[in-house]
Amino acid sequence: MSTNYYLYKEPPCECCGRPYESLHIGKSSCGWAFGLHVIPEDGINDLDDWEALWSEDGAYITDEYDMKIQPDEMMSIITERSWHGGPLQRHQIDGSFCIAHGRGTWDLIPREFS
Repeated sequence: MSTNYYLYKEPPCECCGRPYESLHIGKSSCGWAFGLHVIPEDGINDLDDWEALWSEDGAYITDEYDMKIQPDEMMSIITERSWHGGPLQRHQIDGSFCIAHGRGTWDLIPREFS
């Protein structure tokens, strides 16, 4: 089972209620390190950059089911991962799909993935 997470930089449209364009934060997959989507061309290179973005006024996070996620909960999803007390699977660093392992329970993935 897996879940994708998205950041919206501003609240939905006041007239129609539709959300504006989102940024893919990453994917949580059972038994794996969190796949943190990094976007170097937008200055998003690690978890600290994401944390700064979701702390901005008006920004909010949802999962792929449109459930709102609080920033502290998102941080927990990324950093407090475990798999039945055993080690998490890490993505293989190949320079394409995974460029590095994060400082904790996340890997840096330079593209959106499903």
